Amino acid sequence: MEILWLLVALVMIGFVVLPFMRRRRGMIEQVPPGHPDAADPANYGFVRQEELDVRMPGPDQDLLDVLDLVQRTQDYRAASQLLAGTETEGELRWQRVQAFAGAASLELQQRPGGVSDTPGGQWLRVWRAEQPKDAGGAAVHAEFLVQQAWRTAAPGTDEFRIIMEEAKAACGEAALLAPGDPIPYLVELSVARGLAYEQPEFEQLWLKILDRAPTHMGAHLAALHYWCEKWHGSREQAYGFAEAAAARAPQGSLLAAMPLFAVFEHLPEVNLVSGFYQSEVVTKAIHGALHAVHSARPDDPMLAHVRHLLVFFLVRAERWAEAMNQLIHVDGHVGALPWTLSPDPAAEFAVYRALAVAGYEANGGSPATLPH
Repeated sequence: MEILWLLVALVMIGFVVLPFMRRRRGMIEQVPPGHPDAADPANYGFVRQEELDVRMPGPDQDLLDVLDLVQRTQDYRAASQLLAGTETEGELRWQRVQAFAGAASLELQQRPGGVSDTPGGQWLRVWRAEQPKDAGGAAVHAEFLVQQAWRTAAPGTDEFRIIMEEAKAACGEAALLAPGDPIPYLVELSVARGLAYEQPEFEQLWLKILDRAPTHMGAHLAALHYWCEKWHGSREQAYGFAEAAAARAPQGSLLAAMPLFAVFEHLPEVNLVSGFYQSEVVTKAIHGALHAVHSARPDDPMLAHVRHLLVFFLVRAERWAEAMNQLIHVDGHVGALPWTLSPDPAAEFAVYRALAVAGYEANGGSPATLPH
């Protein structure tokens, strides 16, 4: 099986085109595309790589329709109405705030404006100017500033700090407009990471979120970043935070998958050895995430996030059938970890999907045997 992981490494750095593979007498043999024995993801009804949606982890047609309208007309009102009609404490509102902020940020990056050109994302500026008391617009603006800081400046620089301080002030304004809304504090979690809040200050911020939305998965994922070794905590603190969240997760909550995200955040830089992904720590985290997925509501907005990460780990652990069972639920959308860490999320996802298909068929699987 080592050749599978050699292929992954080669594909990821762009030196080869992903081959289709099959197993013969216990070995993996390359099979050219078009060969009758080639493992083809299209046989399973999977979306072509160039058609994968990189904007979000799963479908949200209302959001897509509104985003299209806002960007086409540069009129913010549909966005304001959509957020006003979205449950305040729910995961969906957080995802939509992030999506609107990200759209404005990308527009500005692509069209910074000039003497005779209106800058991108102007609809957000108009939104804030015309509706200064709109809590949704205030939250989107705060998240927009956070994304601008991470997108345009390096942490630790004066430019980064200035934008983050502005974002922190915007979070405070948004919180005043909607005292019971956890979103402004969720946005501030990223500010806390960027500005290196001391742990007591971060914990005070975290308590405000727990008071408003104690089982919010998006909030827990944002807080996990702070506790990671690469930021302001340690591997032990991150694992402890994730395991505590999983332990107190109510029935049907995806918080039981938190340890898998903690493992992902502390993966070694290079590890193509399948044994690591079959270790006790990783296996236990995978089982917790699988349990969370099986127990969660089918319409839970965070379900796709967990499924995408499971695809990554299940393929690495060579648990092909289980990986395929996750793929049939998320295929078509790739706006989630781990794919979004790649310069080309669709290509990254397609590599793992092709490996899952090849491994599944090498062990006797076929489109006819895959449950839907």
